[in-house]
Amino acid sequence: MSESDPARRVSAAFDALESLDDPAVFVSLADRERSLARLDADLPLAGLTFAVKDNIDVAGLPTTAGCPSFAYEPTASATTVARLEAAGAICVGKTNLDQFATGLVGTRSPYGVPVNPIDARLVPGGSSSGSAVAVARGLVDFSLGTDTAGSGRVPAAQCRIIGLKPTRGRLSIHGVVPAVRSIDCVSVFTRSLDLAWTVLTTAQGHDPLDPFSRRHHTPPVPRPRLRLGIPQVVELDGALDRAAWQATIDGIAAAGLGLDLVPVDIAPLVEAGMLLYGGPVVAERYAAVGDFLATGPDDADPTVRAIIMGALGHSAVDAANATYRLAELRAEADRIWADVDVIVVPTTPGPATLAEVASDPIGRNSRLGRYTNWVNLLDQSALAVPGVDRADGWPFGITLLGPAWADATLVSLAAQLRHEPDGGASPVAAGAAIDVAVVGAHLAGQPLNHQLTDLGAQLVAETVTAPRYRLYALAGGPPFKPGLVHVGDGGSPIAVEVWRLPITALGSFAAQIPAPLGLGRLELADGSSTTGFIAEPRALDGAIDITEFGGWRAYRSSAATSSSSDSIT
Repeated sequence: MSESDPARRVSAAFDALESLDDPAVFVSLADRERSLARLDADLPLAGLTFAVKDNIDVAGLPTTAGCPSFAYEPTASATTVARLEAAGAICVGKTNLDQFATGLVGTRSPYGVPVNPIDARLVPGGSSSGSAVAVARGLVDFSLGTDTAGSGRVPAAQCRIIGLKPTRGRLSIHGVVPAVRSIDCVSVFTRSLDLAWTVLTTAQGHDPLDPFSRRHHTPPVPRPRLRLGIPQVVELDGALDRAAWQATIDGIAAAGLGLDLVPVDIAPLVEAGMLLYGGPVVAERYAAVGDFLATGPDDADPTVRAIIMGALGHSAVDAANATYRLAELRAEADRIWADVDVIVVPTTPGPATLAEVASDPIGRNSRLGRYTNWVNLLDQSALAVPGVDRADGWPFGITLLGPAWADATLVSLAAQLRHEPDGGASPVAAGAAIDVAVVGAHLAGQPLNHQLTDLGAQLVAETVTAPRYRLYALAGGPPFKPGLVHVGDGGSPIAVEVWRLPITALGSFAAQIPAPLGLGRLELADGSSTTGFIAEPRALDGAIDITEFGGWRAYRSSAATSSSSDSIT
């Protein structure tokens, strides 16, 4: 096998996990053999490994949310996980977190504190602590976190990696234990911008199972000469490492990218962030897990319990007034985008140590969130990247902020600043596609064809398979569906259509395919092969062999004249 062989890559990841010297990074590990058995080298993310924060469901692994007595066994993976797995990525395990995703420090877990890979004196950052450390240590190619108040950005700054917090609702939160459900986001940690963008665009897409999922909007168009907002000095935290901040801004100004640096007033943003913990918005945290904490579990973190139970001190009137004030602040914040395309802020004032958090757990946590807490409340997109290190060698991070759906602008700008590929975030680099052969309900004019066209797919060919398949009308419906089964000798050519799908949409498309159907490799009559629909043998229970018709349309045309055929299929 070559070094790039997917099986070798996945095996190497499990080897590293089994010899890991830090037991606090992972809460549970996937089964090596089952993971290797799922590999499909023809899928776009084949061989890439990822870890999942343990408040996000992965089928076959318990979800603990950082609290063993809360643990449950999910029957299905979260939508975002399922889409990545459908594109070929392999989840190797679940990672540690601040309990119930409540915290920005990474120290609030009964499973221990993951060791910061830069300096063991530093906290790893939370709440997505294990996910960030797993990426920073090179244990996985990427990881998933969640981000409500900054949990996808603070750990990135503490561990000197990339943290992408996409537009709220761009990644499904179905299968995620809620923190503040109305503003929760799944986030992505990587060591490169191109992979961050690839993961986002593979897993994105509207999810009918998630009431907070959003259909993709046309992204805001930045000015030809990008205007970058710089916060006024008076608004920066007194604890800010100003030398590292100024060195980072000076580096941006000297990068020769033709940016206009514009001073901005972020006072309304900071005030909005204060509503997340200092006001009744915290009631949503109680709605998520408050009843469980009220039972007094022994393994509840006392700081987490105090924060969540504090919601009981707020009234419905308080909540209404906070909603009104947030609307006012959102209107003020939205006006900023008339003057700038992107805002740059420190991700945190500076790194936090274990000793500082131990001496002041609430205050130090609040300081870490000064520049992160408002982002989801104000419906902004965010990308955390390393800045210029401090004089002592500790990391200092910055975050690029944009309005909703400006994710591509942020990734593209960061790639220019860091001299990295952007994975197709810029329009010039976009356009990679994959051909998918469909045989039944996804054919043009059929009831599920919109699942292709909604994702931008285009019909490129009408052809037939090699004569090694049989076609079956499956039980169930509507919509009625066929199953294509490879039989070798004794098969026949079956009519198919080939649709060209943006490769970044493959995960979203595959996630809509119910078992026992799936995607595999189809042989075509001209000797070529392509990705296409196949059926597992169990799909044939109660099915009817319709191979003689040569295709689904011919069969359905015949069936339309016979009510008995419809009742069977």
